Amino acid sequence: MKSAHFALMLLVIAATAQAEEFNIVHADKSTLGFVFKQMGVSVEGHFGKFSAQLKFDPAKPAAASAAIDIDLASIDAGSPEANDEVAGKQWFSTKVFPNARFVASAIRPLGGNRYEAVGKMTIKGKTQAITAPFTFTAQGRTGTAEGAVVIKRADFGIGEGPWADFDTVANEVQIRFRLQAEAGPAHK
Repeated sequence: MKSAHFALMLLVIAATAQAEEFNIVHADKSTLGFVFKQMGVSVEGHFGKFSAQLKFDPAKPAAASAAIDIDLASIDAGSPEANDEVAGKQWFSTKVFPNARFVASAIRPLGGNRYEAVGKMTIKGKTQAITAPFTFTAQGRTGTAEGAVVIKRADFGIGEGPWADFDTVANEVQIRFRLQAEAGPAHK
C-alpha cells in the first residue's frame, strides 16, 4: 500500500512540475544572434541588448504569450566599421528606428518539446508575419527556448541603395535565439 501511495505522490509532483509557467527571462543568460551571407561567405553577429517577456507553460501552450524587444544599436556585426555601417540610414537607421520588436499572437505545439511562435516582427517601421519554430527544454524551474527563423531583409527595407544587391549581401537572414527563463508566480 505504501508503494501505491508513493507512486501516486510522484505522479502528483510530476504533474505539478509540468504545470509551471516560465515567465522570468534572464537576458544575461540568453542570446540573440544572426547569420547572413556576404559575397557567398557566412557572417555571424549578435545583439548585446534585448528584453523578452514570456508567459509559457508547456502544458498549456495555447495560453502562452511572448514578446522580444531588440536594441538595434547594440548590434555586433564583427567590427566597429560594420557596426557603424549597419546602424546607418541604409540599414537599420537606429536614430529613427532604435528598436525591433517581435510579438507572438499564438504558440502552437508541434509534438514533443517542439513548438512554433506565430506573430509579427517590426523593423524600421515595417511589420511582417513570421513563424519561428523552437524547442523548449525544462530542467526543474529553469527552461530554455531555442530556435531560429529566416527573414528577408528587403521585406523590412534593411540594406537599401547599393546594399540592395543580393549578390553582395543575401536577402535571407537567419535569426537565432536562446531564451533562458525561470518559473515564477503564474500571471493571470
